[in-house]
Amino acid sequence: MGYRVYVDGQEGTTGLRINEYLAQRRDVEVLRINPDKRKDPAERARLLNAANVAFLCLPDAASREAAAMVTNPGTCLIDASTAHRTAPGWAYGLPELARGQREKIRAAKRIANPGCHASAFILAVRPLVDAGLLDAGALITATSITGYSGGGKSMIAPYEAGGDAKLRSPRP
Repeated sequence: MGYRVYVDGQEGTTGLRINEYLAQRRDVEVLRINPDKRKDPAERARLLNAANVAFLCLPDAASREAAAMVTNPGTCLIDASTAHRTAPGWAYGLPELARGQREKIRAAKRIANPGCHASAFILAVRPLVDAGLLDAGALITATSITGYSGGGKSMIAPYEAGGDAKLRSPRP
C-alpha cells in the first residue's frame, strides 16, 4: 500500500465524496474512525497523525482544532473549510493562481482548498490584475448563488425526498 489517508469529517458531503474517490484506488489505505469515536479528540488525533494525507472536511472551528492536533511533520493536511485560506504557512490550493503556485502546493504540508465561489472569482479577476487592467486594491463585489448541496448532508436528504418546503426554491 502507498499512502495512508484519513478523512476527518467523513460523514459530511465533502468527506463522503472524497471517500468515494479513494475507494477506487488500490494504492491508498483509507484510515477510518469507528462511528462511536467520531467526536473523540484522542482517536481523531491518532488517525490524523498516522496519515500521510489528512483531509479536513469540517466546519471552520473544528478544522482549526483538528489542524492543531497534528504533531507529525510528515502529515499533509488539506483543509476543505475556509479556516486556513489566508492563514500564514498554508498554501492556497489553486495552482492557476500565479507562476510557481503549483510547485508551492506540491511542496506544502498545509494546503487550503479555495472553494468553488472563490475559485470562480479569482480565476476571472486575477488575469485582469496581472495585465494591469484592474488595480490590485480595487474594491470588487461578486454575487454568487449556491445550490442546496452547500448545506451539507442534513439538507440534501430532506430536499431530495421532497421534504421541508423551506429548502426548495419558490416556483413561479
